[in-house]
Amino acid sequence: MSTIAPAAVRRIHETVTAKGFHMLDAPVSGGDVGAKAGTLSIMVGGTPEDFERARPVFEAMGKTITLCGPAGAGQLVKACNQIVGALVLNAISEALVFGRAAGVDPEIMIRVLQGGVAATRAMEVRGARMAKGDFAPGFKAAHHLKDLRIVIDEARAMGLTLPTTSSVAEMLATLVREGKGTLDNSSILTMVERASGAAQAARS
Repeated sequence: MSTIAPAAVRRIHETVTAKGFHMLDAPVSGGDVGAKAGTLSIMVGGTPEDFERARPVFEAMGKTITLCGPAGAGQLVKACNQIVGALVLNAISEALVFGRAAGVDPEIMIRVLQGGVAATRAMEVRGARMAKGDFAPGFKAAHHLKDLRIVIDEARAMGLTLPTTSSVAEMLATLVREGKGTLDNSSILTMVERASGAAQAARS
């Protein structure tokens, strides 16, 4: 259930099935909030038969439980999840920087956006805390960087370039280099502030 490289999962799956064992890859999304509530989204790779055998275990932990395909497919869907999660946090960060500079109350902005088409789970869970500059960890920046590096490596192997994902990964890498990797991944806001020239002291 760790988030690891899809290629690694396929190698492990080949090894264990050759010895007569069964394996599923089943990374999760939902963060600490979903884990505590038992509402995680679980992305599973493996055979339908093994998936059904494991379903009662998954149902004890998650709400959205999906067989995504053969071995490694769970990791591939999790990679997609991590791309979207990173880019959404970046978008929220840019909206906060822009709104503050324009004189908009950030907490009001978050509340209004969450009521419209811009609403996201990330904004619901992290938006108000980001507006206050509270980066106590839920999902650490260093862990999200690890996941994005898996994404970028997998994309490179497929001959793909993911420019915005790579940019956000570099911001997370800067946080880690500066000893801030244990902050919540929403601390990417501080990197957007730095890039835009916005002073952190401008937070209200």
